[in-house]
Amino acid sequence: MQLGTIDRTPPPFFRQGYSALTKLIFFTALSVFMMVADTRFTVVQPLRSGIAAALAPVQRSLLVPVDLALGGNDYFQGLTKALAAEDAARKQLVLQAEQAQSAERLANENRQLRGLLELKPGLTVKSVAAEVMYEAADPFSRKLYIDRGLAQGLVPGSPVITEGGVIGQVTRVYPLTSEVTLLTDRDAAIPLLNTRTQLRAAAFGGVAQGSALELRFVSANTDVQVGDVLHTSGVDGVYPPGLPVARVTLVEKQVDGGFTRVELAPLASVDRVRHVLVLEPLKNQLPPPPAPEPASAPAKGKKK
Repeated sequence: MQLGTIDRTPPPFFRQGYSALTKLIFFTALSVFMMVADTRFTVVQPLRSGIAAALAPVQRSLLVPVDLALGGNDYFQGLTKALAAEDAARKQLVLQAEQAQSAERLANENRQLRGLLELKPGLTVKSVAAEVMYEAADPFSRKLYIDRGLAQGLVPGSPVITEGGVIGQVTRVYPLTSEVTLLTDRDAAIPLLNTRTQLRAAAFGGVAQGSALELRFVSANTDVQVGDVLHTSGVDGVYPPGLPVARVTLVEKQVDGGFTRVELAPLASVDRVRHVLVLEPLKNQLPPPPAPEPASAPAKGKKK
């Protein structure tokens, strides 16, 4: 065997180095030493800080998906809560609006009823309280229907009033309901008395699209002023005298015709009325007219 071909490396048995127990003891002692040194003298703190600074970008990049997932979950949870809160707030607003409307309606009804109760003792005629059910569907007339009729003793021609004044009269009577024609209807008419001048006149409806009245055939020299209050005169045998009806809102003298145009606004609210009083017609309370005296026979002339 040639010397150049001899393998001079030691066998594996002789190349094992330190034993495993020796390595364990060494590294254990090294670890204890480093922990004691780090605790007492913070020797490893700079190394730890450097490693943390080097690994911070990696840690941040690894946490990005987690942050996105958590943020998306929080966003959808917040969106769901916001939608639920908005829906609850909308329902609460609707409920509050309904309660406010109901309270306002009850307050208006109470005010009207108090006015009717205060008005009723002062009336010397029979009266029946009624409630308005609905208005007529005809856009060219001003009529409404009440929940009292023949069963409650109502008759055609009965005046209808509110706490503010006269609003119309009963024109048709059914067993349990009645039709009321308002003063502002184009076919309505009512005799009035100016309390300031004691002037009698007749007012007609159908003015300003059914929202006002007018005095017709008023001469140009008649003493009428804006603000005059007109009451029922009672000469028609239907309306009791002294009931408030309307106030003068326009006085326009027509030079060429010799008359004065006078417009009136009803004192009672005819558009938002809910409770009314139906009065007995005045003619039912008046005594019957005396019977006409029989004509006396003509005296016979004396014969010549």
